[in-house]
Amino acid sequence: MSHHLDSPLARQDIRLDITDLYVFRGEVGTAFAINVCHSIFGPIPAPGYHPEGMYEFKVDLDGDAIEDITYRVTFDELDAEGHQRFVLRRIDGSDAVDPDAQGTILAQGVTGETTTLPSGLRIWAGKAGDPFWIEPDVLHAVGHAFQDGTKIDLSGWDPAKAKNLFAGHTVYSIVLEVPDRELVDSATADKKVGIWAVATLATDAGGWRSINRIGLPMIHPLFTQFNEDLGNRLNAGRPADDFATYGEVVTTAIAGVVAANGTAEDPRGYASRVARRFFPNILPYAVGTQAVFGFAEWNGRSLIDNTPDVMYSIAASAPVHQGIGKESVTAKPSETFPYVPIPD
Repeated sequence: MSHHLDSPLARQDIRLDITDLYVFRGEVGTAFAINVCHSIFGPIPAPGYHPEGMYEFKVDLDGDAIEDITYRVTFDELDAEGHQRFVLRRIDGSDAVDPDAQGTILAQGVTGETTTLPSGLRIWAGKAGDPFWIEPDVLHAVGHAFQDGTKIDLSGWDPAKAKNLFAGHTVYSIVLEVPDRELVDSATADKKVGIWAVATLATDAGGWRSINRIGLPMIHPLFTQFNEDLGNRLNAGRPADDFATYGEVVTTAIAGVVAANGTAEDPRGYASRVARRFFPNILPYAVGTQAVFGFAEWNGRSLIDNTPDVMYSIAASAPVHQGIGKESVTAKPSETFPYVPIPD
């Protein structure tokens, strides 16, 4: 799983469980997408988006792992027809880190319909097919290896029988497309930005609690399948603190697998470099370019990038293949907005 059901806290209300973050070149600008509320959980009493939650796309413009722009989406309760009205806000500068900052209302709309502004910005939220694929036997073998410091044991697995755990499943998506000039004008000269997403919930005390945070894919499947306390903690905090907080535990986990594989003369040195690449947990992207999440480069993430093979293999310093690819996705993404596969 990329981020599906990744911690006890996220599983308490899967409307706030972000399964994946995508950032890629859209038709008219930079597209941001997150998925929540995965059908693999089972029957959901009130599917959709949490009316007491906030869903935020965070954008770092200067490489300090602190957000300079926040795009925040909030939802009303489900209406009699099963729709939810929403509000999109933009918060800039030092206020972008403040969950109580009101920012500027950019758009209002209703789920299932595209809202488009004269500037070209557009937003859509609604039920969609899950474009992600994962092989469950490989997933669990990877989790055991990084928990126990062993080789990834696939000796009893038959690649010919590989299957996509998420085939036929649905999510609820939020897709935002922003004209490049709204990002590039204040971005660094090379147009590089850093993106992450956060789902938070209002507390009885009046504050906000981070339920889920995602930047790079596959961090949780690698390190928290059998360490649920770590899963909860990785979903809190802020990217700027990630390496100081989690660098040692992740370095140790990677070093154990690399040593078992015998693929580096200095397993801990290799592991430290990979941990530095993983943290801060932010998805890098050069605005205006085609997204690719591959072995050589991480530049955003498209809806069809094979992130499990990439992240498993980099962390293990050895090739790990699931035996399936995008052909195993039953609902195919679209080249037109909102890009996510919309069920019939």
